[in-house]
Amino acid sequence: MSPAGEAFGRPGIRPAWSAGDKDIVASALGASRIWMTVGGGVINEIFWPSTGRPQLRDLGFLVTGDDFWAEVKREASYRLSTPDPAVPLPRIVHTHDRYRLTIDLVVDPNRDAVVVRYRLESGPVATGNLRLHVLAAPHLAGTGWGNSAWVDDSGLLAENDEECLAIVDERGFSTRSAGFVGASDGWQDISNHGAPQWEFATATNGNVALIGTFIDNDGCFAIGFATTPPGARGLARAALAEGFDALEAQFVAGWQSWATHLRLPGDGVDPAILSLARTSAMVVKVHEDTNFPGAVVASLSTPWGVAHDDPGGYHLVWPRDCAETGLALGAIGCLDDARRMLYFLAANQEPDGHWAQNFSASGEPYWRGIQLDETALPIILAVKLREIGALSGRDDDHISTMVRRACGYLVRHGPLTDQDRWEEAAGANPFTLAVTVTALLAAGLSGWLGPEESAYAISLADWWNAGIESLVYVAATRYDAEMGTAGHYVRVRPPDQVNGGGDGRVTLANRDGETIEVAELVGLEFLALVRHGLRDAHDPRIVDSVRMVDAILRRELEAGPYFYRYQRDGYGEHADGAPFDGRGIGRLWPLLAGERGNYAVAAGEDPAPYLRAMAGSASVGGMIPEQVWDADPIAARRLRAGRATGSAAPLVWAHAEFLKLAIFAATGQPTDRIVAVAAHCAQPSDASVAHVRDEQSVVISAPDVVVERSEPFLLHYGVNDWSNPTDATSEPLGFAMHGVRINRVALGNPERIVYTRLDPTSSSWDDLDRTITWH
Repeated sequence: MSPAGEAFGRPGIRPAWSAGDKDIVASALGASRIWMTVGGGVINEIFWPSTGRPQLRDLGFLVTGDDFWAEVKREASYRLSTPDPAVPLPRIVHTHDRYRLTIDLVVDPNRDAVVVRYRLESGPVATGNLRLHVLAAPHLAGTGWGNSAWVDDSGLLAENDEECLAIVDERGFSTRSAGFVGASDGWQDISNHGAPQWEFATATNGNVALIGTFIDNDGCFAIGFATTPPGARGLARAALAEGFDALEAQFVAGWQSWATHLRLPGDGVDPAILSLARTSAMVVKVHEDTNFPGAVVASLSTPWGVAHDDPGGYHLVWPRDCAETGLALGAIGCLDDARRMLYFLAANQEPDGHWAQNFSASGEPYWRGIQLDETALPIILAVKLREIGALSGRDDDHISTMVRRACGYLVRHGPLTDQDRWEEAAGANPFTLAVTVTALLAAGLSGWLGPEESAYAISLADWWNAGIESLVYVAATRYDAEMGTAGHYVRVRPPDQVNGGGDGRVTLANRDGETIEVAELVGLEFLALVRHGLRDAHDPRIVDSVRMVDAILRRELEAGPYFYRYQRDGYGEHADGAPFDGRGIGRLWPLLAGERGNYAVAAGEDPAPYLRAMAGSASVGGMIPEQVWDADPIAARRLRAGRATGSAAPLVWAHAEFLKLAIFAATGQPTDRIVAVAAHCAQPSDASVAHVRDEQSVVISAPDVVVERSEPFLLHYGVNDWSNPTDATSEPLGFAMHGVRINRVALGNPERIVYTRLDPTSSSWDDLDRTITWH
């Protein structure tokens, strides 16, 4: 009987994406514009024609017999293997009492298609009439709504807004049907009847699914993507015509050729660590977009995708993650790849010098928050690549323009940030301060800036560096008394409290307005001060702070130590394992084990426990997750201690951190540190010039002070209590800043000066007098 009629149940249930934790990710090195993820032992999400465009929720399999049926992803009893850790060619073997299903997957290097080879065999318990069925859930145009599906003699097809897919088997299908999810789809059919009974020809404009029963239990099918149904069908047929073996050979050759450039530690390195390092390099490479070279998205996963239909997920470029990943690529010898990332960042810089919070691979901003570290890190990447010889003279004009513009933004808007690196809190943050100072010093020392700009950038960075402790270090707190420390770095100080205002508390994100004392909120952000060479690993303030985070945020699991971002974090599953929905409980981050391990190397500790912890969190295919579960197992939600939660796996940033830690541990050479910056900071502090802006009252020791702002002004100031009032017109400082320089000795070494400023364009004075006091 041929399929006929429209399926019932339009539009179907509310659509969602698949789980955020993936077994493996894959793409081909070639013309293909396909990215594939595997989770639960089946394809769950295919992206086309870019890394930001998911088109399929999942493509799974049902097995039926005379007296049973099973969905292989729900059984979740499988092994996954690849021919090499750096080659994402998965073979998945599902085992069951009644069957053994072997699936081989290859992304066609030449076409926008995936080819699947399948073989279904009987299991230990014999059963009659064993049949295999493929079940696909199109989410074309990045959504589960508005899809239309149909079947014909050629196979299974779907489209939405000129984005189409076609599933074609080399021998065809014995039965096939289209349906609406939750009503007339193939899963509902088989769960109700034990075998396919429905054969609907169409399911129009809804959340749809397709099912096909293979004629044989051993064969190949392909899924193609194009802007028209005939185009998608033609690509699938062409891929099948070329043949799985031929495509596999091309796929493997491409990846093996790329992997020959990897410069990874060898002698004496734990083979498991080296294997995961190869996988981590592959993961980073898979996440690069083909259409927009150098665009590396944060993850080919949707955190807690099972609970929503938002297509954004982590399929976006975060400049921070991109720069951190570029540094890792440079460290392992993938210089061409790292350069492309730098070029991509340079091409997508905003006119004022900053980068959008995140954006698509094609450059369209998605969220528009401002995170100062995302402007600083591309500078660090540029200078580091130049330091290791990855840039040539032809890069100087283009990259120096990027660096100059980014420095200008940091100068004008630093050192406080609108958002920290976790996108949750504004103010003074140790990580942001560390990379901002490093970026300005790196730029100033690089030769990419003019002499005056260089001098100003270095002077300002030295001043900000000298003031870090005044912003984010506290002493003699309740915590310090309990732990026997003199003081510690805090996670963040809100803007209204930087100059002594506010109530001494910070609002926690995702916690319904809950607050905590600034002095009692800790994180690992301060470790960036050591990583970039601004503070010594044995600085007592650093050592005390490490002791504190180890006591408060560290959690030992079977594989090793992991860390929470901070106390009472709200970004994670609820206590019962329900997905994050704007509230939740933050879980443990393998990435932070990497950061703690990086410090361990710098401090002369053993980094092996942190490498093992990161490796122990990885999936069967080597994917390091964003977060791991930290509580009793919840089988129904696939949550186990030390394993991925539903957030995101892989997290590209975590793989980059693993690579950097592995290199640092093996060579003793820090991968992120700029040699010139570390040497500069190793010398006695030269913060001889205080840069004063909008502070109402500031105490300094520097003999010279520059009162500055981003517009020209007239400075009216007096010694002590307005004695000998003087007017001075500001002069350009560089980076569109203007200032008046005052020398204390020239004024007769007063205790203080009092001043106000006039804006010539509006003829308005500051609304209050400001004071600079020397001590």
